[in-house]
Amino acid sequence: MKGSIAPDIDTYISEFPKEVQVLLQQVRSTIQKAAPGAKEAIKYAMPTFVLNGNLVHFAAFSHHIGFYPAPTGIEAFEKALSPYKTGKGSVQFPIGEPLPLKLITQIVHYRVAENELKAAKKKKK
Repeated sequence: MKGSIAPDIDTYISEFPKEVQVLLQQVRSTIQKAAPGAKEAIKYAMPTFVLNGNLVHFAAFSHHIGFYPAPTGIEAFEKALSPYKTGKGSVQFPIGEPLPLKLITQIVHYRVAENELKAAKKKKK
């Protein structure tokens, strides 16, 4: 399967070593609990949760788990994310360190509210 895009999140997770699978499943479960209405998908070759548009993405790399809550999700939690390497719409959680699951939950809640607001504005138009 290497080199091709996984058709679903279960397949994506299964392609990694057990240690990484555990981390990916923790991220997945955390997102599922924080956004129970979100649908799972693979977009940009990454596990994605969709609720009124793309909510968050995540992916595994050699030395980190990438979490992609869009630029607004990073900006809103800039101080809490300061221990981690961040980019415009991404954060890297090092493999071998505990995942900040409470922080991930807070970011997902923020993104759910943000997407709901965008969806409500679109309906008014």
